[in-house]
Amino acid sequence: MTEGLVLQIGQRAIYVALLLAVPIVGVGLVVGLIVAVVQASTSINEQTLSLLPKLAAMALGLLFFGPWMLSTLVDFTRHLLVSLPAWI
Repeated sequence: MTEGLVLQIGQRAIYVALLLAVPIVGVGLVVGLIVAVVQASTSINEQTLSLLPKLAAMALGLLFFGPWMLSTLVDFTRHLLVSLPAWI
């Protein structure tokens, strides 16, 4: 196993981790922005009003994107385990 191969595996792992995080973080970002605009326009500054909708939206996003995220992670792990004998 060469240094280049280890770096390539690490880069792919970081790419997959970022790819899996983007949908959930994106949902939280969009909902947080909408809640912030509503709070600013109504002058309501309550912390729970910004936290609870984001948590609910992220949970729904996880339910919606969960199967895709799981299949992506399983494909990456399967590729890693199948290629392991060739790398050694």
